[in-house]
Amino acid sequence: MENFIVTISLLLIGMALKRIPVFSTETGNILNLFVIYVSLPALVLLKIPELSFSRNLLVPAVMPWTMLLFSCAMILILSRLMKWERTTTGCLLLLIPLGNTSFLGIPMVQAFFGDQAVPYALLYDQLGSFLALATYGSLVLALYGTGTTSPTLQSVVKKVISFPPFIALVLAFILKAVPYPSVAVAVLKILAATLVPTVMIAVGFQLTLRLDRKVISQLGIGLSIKLIAAPLTALLVCKTIGLEGEAVQVSVFEAGMPPMVSAGALAILANLSPALTAALVGIGIVLSFATLPVLYQLLV
Repeated sequence: MENFIVTISLLLIGMALKRIPVFSTETGNILNLFVIYVSLPALVLLKIPELSFSRNLLVPAVMPWTMLLFSCAMILILSRLMKWERTTTGCLLLLIPLGNTSFLGIPMVQAFFGDQAVPYALLYDQLGSFLALATYGSLVLALYGTGTTSPTLQSVVKKVISFPPFIALVLAFILKAVPYPSVAVAVLKILAATLVPTVMIAVGFQLTLRLDRKVISQLGIGLSIKLIAAPLTALLVCKTIGLEGEAVQVSVFEAGMPPMVSAGALAILANLSPALTAALVGIGIVLSFATLPVLYQLLV
């Protein structure tokens, strides 16, 4: 509970800084870039070598793709039944299957489960959410978006292999059997410790709670799938087939994260219902602070 309160406090600090003129509108983006290039790679290099290989490690890698298929199917069915506009369907197809499993997910996993559970969250994010954004996300943008260039296999591969946390993930697996020098460990610990405060302040700084009444219906349906239906389905499937353990708990918890901020930025760039996109990201984050504690109680 103490870690959760700290996380909320950092979010509020970010929201407060937004009202101070000395901080430019680009502050949130700069903080995010620091996380992508410094904090997250350091955390990956520090935590991934601690993993003990077992069958349960498949769960964080497979779960996000299973949830993607589930969410995608539900949205396509509802789109046909409710006759949504093409841009609305594209927006929901991009944002609902892709969760905020890195910027919000890792701090929340750390707050609820502890440091030892972070490697599972990293696997879920890097082998699931990030790869899904680069591949599935590119496909949705090409099919439904406007103002974006069609993705090619070369551009997708380049995006994946040049992403700093993914490079760190590959290095971490390569160096798993090699002990780091004590100085390197000390540096990595300091840099990794910046992730939670930097991320949560950035999220608070960029948080938008605009609500367009025209999109209330789609907003309610989208967040119900993302925050409630998806994690409960994941939990039910895991219990049905007898999967258990911390890797499974973290994977189900990550399945309940709100829509991905990066996916939201791409959706707005592609003119996929910008009002709905902003509401899904902003209100999704706020509501997740109520749904995630409930989900955690169901898991433990």
